Amino acid sequence: MAIKLRIDQTGPGTVMCDNLSYLFMFLAIATSNMVATSLAKEIRGLAWPAILIGWVAQSASLGMKDSLGPLKALLAATAVNVIGDIVLCSFLGYGIAGAAWATMASQIVAAYMMMDSLKKKGYNPYSISLPSIDDLMKIFVLAGPVFVMMMSKVAFFSLLVYFTTSMSTLTLAAHQVAIQAFMMGTVWGEPLCQTAQSFMPELLFGVNQSFSRARMLLKSLMITGTILGVSLGALGTCLLWFFPNIFTPDLEVIRVMHKVLIPYFLGLSITPCILSLEGTLLAGRDQRYLGLTMSGCCTLATLGLMFVSSRGYGLLGIWFTVVGFQWARFFLALQRLLSPSGMLFSQQQLSRYEMKELKAA
Repeated sequence: MAIKLRIDQTGPGTVMCDNLSYLFMFLAIATSNMVATSLAKEIRGLAWPAILIGWVAQSASLGMKDSLGPLKALLAATAVNVIGDIVLCSFLGYGIAGAAWATMASQIVAAYMMMDSLKKKGYNPYSISLPSIDDLMKIFVLAGPVFVMMMSKVAFFSLLVYFTTSMSTLTLAAHQVAIQAFMMGTVWGEPLCQTAQSFMPELLFGVNQSFSRARMLLKSLMITGTILGVSLGALGTCLLWFFPNIFTPDLEVIRVMHKVLIPYFLGLSITPCILSLEGTLLAGRDQRYLGLTMSGCCTLATLGLMFVSSRGYGLLGIWFTVVGFQWARFFLALQRLLSPSGMLFSQQQLSRYEMKELKAA
């Protein structure tokens, strides 16, 4: 009886102490999470030199119209990453650190294969030399506006999350599903941008300069972009409408997501054409115009996000702002290229003027 009484008396105290200790379990969980994440970042950080070298080597290969080398490097890196994840995470139990090691290894392999591809073409990618002041200035002139353009684009899509977060958790979840599907579709337009950057410079500035062929190439890219954009938009819209369970099983999230399918289609369908036009402008070294227009579009779109958020237009207003951002980029780039003083016409007009002067002389 005394033993039972003591057990009964220790029960409430034990439960109280245990519950209090469980309250502070968040410290252990947070510590393990932070340490694992920090370790993964450190491991991934070791691969940054390889990532940058791989990007530069890939761009050099694409500039030389070699798409086979980057494709081989991508396939090899994917295989290394998948095998590494399976071995390190599933069999050896390294967790997030194992995934980071596998990713780092795949990036190093890709960089090595890209450099080896350049070496086979007669270049020496392993020679190290400090760039001159003139080289640095050229890089700054070319890369500065492109950096502004990329930062403006990243800032706008980051602001979408910020303004959506202020609405509700349900709205944010629906937006995340839609924007992830949107980004998956935009990747398909990148080959058109790379094609323009690889083939346009030769037609605009090379020995075989031909503005008529440059315009024909742009026309072909626009036709391909239109077909690809409409197909991607229709496919993405159908997937989100008929098979939303692929992305989320939550019926409330699906209901909210279905409200933005029209602006989703309008924004995605024009993206391949935008990338074709912007790739042509980059090939013509009109980066300053791209930087100015992109920063301007980002500023106006931010004001639009503030307006629709303050007026309570919800997720639909957010996505119609995305449509405005995309179509503004399209019309500004198209107007620049079709202008009589644009890069596809101005130099041709100058050469005609010089020919008339020579004939008159």
